[in-house]
Amino acid sequence: MEKIALITDSACDISADIAKENNIKILPFKIIFSNKEYDDGIDITPNMLYELLKKEIPTTSLPSVDRFTNALNEAKNVGYTHAIIITISSGLSGAYNAARLAAENVSGIQTFVFDSMTLTMSQGAIVLETANLIKEGKPFKEIIDILPTLKNKIDVFFTIDTLEYLKKGGRIGKVAGTIADALNLKPIITVGNDGIYHTVCKIRGIKQSISRLATLLKPYLENNKCKVWVLDGNAPDKAEMLYDSIKDLPNLVECTLGGMIGPALGVHTGPGLVGFIVENID
Repeated sequence: MEKIALITDSACDISADIAKENNIKILPFKIIFSNKEYDDGIDITPNMLYELLKKEIPTTSLPSVDRFTNALNEAKNVGYTHAIIITISSGLSGAYNAARLAAENVSGIQTFVFDSMTLTMSQGAIVLETANLIKEGKPFKEIIDILPTLKNKIDVFFTIDTLEYLKKGGRIGKVAGTIADALNLKPIITVGNDGIYHTVCKIRGIKQSISRLATLLKPYLENNKCKVWVLDGNAPDKAEMLYDSIKDLPNLVECTLGGMIGPALGVHTGPGLVGFIVENID
């Protein structure tokens, strides 16, 4: 009989409590400041990160091959026969490659590594849907065949105050040159099918940016029922503005104020981010 372990990285922004409820193993990114390293979600919180960002822009380090290897061995040793690892986009991190190397190194447990091609709660939504499939007793082969469809049902859009953090973190993608702080232009960014950041449009001012975010959501709701998570980077007032502007839209079956993004993304976007994840549930 199959027993399937589910492993992901902390870029998914799933809380420890929800991970425990759904039997999800989360491997942390490291957040590295000049004088200290932190394990994301374990010994650094979003609030701590944004306080530390006032003094220094840190770097991040992906979960190592050894950490993925240890997670697989631990799963095997307690009776799991199969494992599914879902990682942050390979276009934004080397976690996918690290997980694949670990899967090749560990025998005795059949492992599938899936590149979510996204991050934050859009990655988290894929992980949680996978957890539900495991709970339902779906076979391993059926679940891994469903994963690309799950990925294609989920999108993310957000706006940020400055590109400074993306530039310094090397995560600029196709967003370079799209902001003019002097003109108060804000890029609205998505993660493309290639798994990197792309600019959707540039809007002057935060109120107009939030209005455009709401407009970008509406086509998803024309013929489909959807879930939405509203996220922010230490910008709860902006998140509430966006939430209030979309919560009563037709076909929106669930709209959640998802809270602050985790340190793994917050390092590269800085304070001021607001956006949403949308999942087609039809």
